[in-house]
Amino acid sequence: MIAIINYEAGNLASVSNALKRLNEPHIITNNTGELDDSDGIIFPGVGHAEPAMESLQKNNLDQWLINTDKPVLGICLGMQLLYESSEEGDSQGLGIIPGQLKKFDSSVDKVPHMGWNTFSKVAKNHSLVSSFGTSEYFYFVHSYFAPVNDYTLASCHYIKDFTAVVCKDNYMGTQFHPEKSGKAGALLLQNFLYSIYQDGQ
Repeated sequence: MIAIINYEAGNLASVSNALKRLNEPHIITNNTGELDDSDGIIFPGVGHAEPAMESLQKNNLDQWLINTDKPVLGICLGMQLLYESSEEGDSQGLGIIPGQLKKFDSSVDKVPHMGWNTFSKVAKNHSLVSSFGTSEYFYFVHSYFAPVNDYTLASCHYIKDFTAVVCKDNYMGTQFHPEKSGKAGALLLQNFLYSIYQDGQ
């Protein structure tokens, strides 16, 4: 069973529909007991970082996320909140992954980065992205980005290189929306599910 975290900032319906298409049992919850009973966590998000963090804190979901050893997949803002901080209102994140989110330079190109884009570089040594090269398209909508660092599994280029997929320990994240990225996005979600149940055997 997969748990989708409900903290009033998530793209819940589309993530749920994506899991339904994969025939994956799941619940949408903000209850930490139900999260404890799940096999893996999807941590979606859209909107502004600061109110999203406040919503997490309201239900102690921030501390639960920091302390869990369950596989976690952050999506878009959910991925960004795994980092230490953001230039978006100088917001603090969960501090799980080192780094600060930066804003794209709107004097160079349109912001937000919106639409379909490909990976520019992929680390083949991780099951989440081992199926992919640089020809698959994924759907992005974001004004802030995570710089490339040691935890980057796949990078993308828009104005400059940024982290498209990240992993540190049991925490994974995608800047794009796999639930809106067609077959490629579905395959990434399948890779996440496969890693959970394979490792649990």
